[in-house]
Amino acid sequence: MCGMNKKKKLKSNLITYGMVIAAFIIVQILQSTGHLSSLLQGLLVPICVYVILAVSLNLVVGISGELSLGHAGFMCVGAFAGAIFTKCTQEAITIDLLRFVLAILVAALAAAVFGILIGIPVLRLKGDYLAIVTLAFGEIIKNVINVFYIGKDANGFHFSMKDQFSLGMEPDGKIILGGPQGITGISKQSTFLIGVILILITLFIVLNLIDSRDGRAIMSIRDNRIAAESIGINITKYKLMAFTVSAALAGVAGALYSHNLATLQASKFNFNTSILALVFVVLGGIGNIRGSVIAAVILTALPELLRGLADYRMLIYSIVLIAMMLFNWAPKALEWRERYLGRFFKKSVKEGE
Repeated sequence: MCGMNKKKKLKSNLITYGMVIAAFIIVQILQSTGHLSSLLQGLLVPICVYVILAVSLNLVVGISGELSLGHAGFMCVGAFAGAIFTKCTQEAITIDLLRFVLAILVAALAAAVFGILIGIPVLRLKGDYLAIVTLAFGEIIKNVINVFYIGKDANGFHFSMKDQFSLGMEPDGKIILGGPQGITGISKQSTFLIGVILILITLFIVLNLIDSRDGRAIMSIRDNRIAAESIGINITKYKLMAFTVSAALAGVAGALYSHNLATLQASKFNFNTSILALVFVVLGGIGNIRGSVIAAVILTALPELLRGLADYRMLIYSIVLIAMMLFNWAPKALEWRERYLGRFFKKSVKEGE
């Protein structure tokens, strides 16, 4: 029985990886033959960003069982950490790809640190209380960055929370972070290929964590906290692990997002961004990683694809949302999916034997 479960999980994971790779190949073929519109080409990197964001949030909401509404805050930390690193090292690191890879690592590390700092106090809370505190964190991060000014000249870095004139820089100094104006002049290094690679890395990390001993401990806490604690599982450790990994991956999404823009502003990481990520998770199926990928792709691309329909665009979008919700949560739909997928997996296991 254990071997069959492992085979089933491995096959399911391979299907998820294969789905992403197949989508990448199809997009490349369409792009090379000129069948991909400029509108869709502009959506490729944002789709990758939201897929990573949705998968990382599902680790907290679906696997850990905690409701977090501050995911945009971790994305914001990663976006600004990565962008500031790029701005500060443009002259020192001349290889664009190397600088971008390091910026992604810095973004992940910065978001993970904030995940630990926020997670230690707030993970003692549950349900609505946790949601409210994480929501507050996202808003605090956004507003702090909005009033922060960073400059650099021959004497080093200068910081201020008033305005750029109070930085006291030399005339040849450069403003790195300009408060509400954000960061300008970021080199656009994000590509669809890099986005797909980051999606595959994110899926590898999340799926392997779920299938590991640590992942089973996290899910046992979600299912029955008292029973898990009674057999010696460290509740704080495993909840913090899931929260930190999720925050780090949101930081990666932020770095990919920031390097796709000429100007980065904190106002873009508002409450609506966190809610949008949560919508992807819920509509794709809470705890269903592949569903989060599909939901993020469909719901990111659909509003732009329907833009030509004018007044009917949001009506069709709403109908799609309702259809996805029914497919993932209606009892009859769940029964049909379980019966169909059960037959598919039984057939696959028999063929494998």
